[in-house]
Amino acid sequence: MVIVGIDVGVDGAIAALDDKLNYLSCWDMPTMALSATKRQVNPAAVARIFQTNGIKSAIVYVERVGAFPGQGVTSMFNFGVSCGIVQGVLAALGIPMVLITPQTWKKRAGLSKKPKDMARTLAQQLYPRAELGRKKDIGRADALLIARFGGAK
Repeated sequence: MVIVGIDVGVDGAIAALDDKLNYLSCWDMPTMALSATKRQVNPAAVARIFQTNGIKSAIVYVERVGAFPGQGVTSMFNFGVSCGIVQGVLAALGIPMVLITPQTWKKRAGLSKKPKDMARTLAQQLYPRAELGRKKDIGRADALLIARFGGAK
């Protein structure tokens, strides 16, 4: 059984671990351009990741997120669309999904109230084979740690 973690959103990622929590792979969230400055999660590309990488028989842990304080209405709407796309693709593929709040997985990982990049540092320590060298790989790190949380239950 493959355990997948998903950090939703256009800067998020999808990560796969085996049932012993060993690293398998990580993908940046596939997106498509809506305009010169706007992107959206690409549903077909998300589906392809699951269909072509041997992870169709998986259990997926998806970060259940809400609006952030001070976030604009348009940003909140776009983020909600991203969440809906990911959940819709998983449902259409018949892949079981568990929603998990950031507070829950971060608490178990010891990351509550820590700077965001601490998740990347922890993921680099736990999964040295994972490509997490770029500052923008925080989405990959979060996805890995979400999968780890799910697999450790």
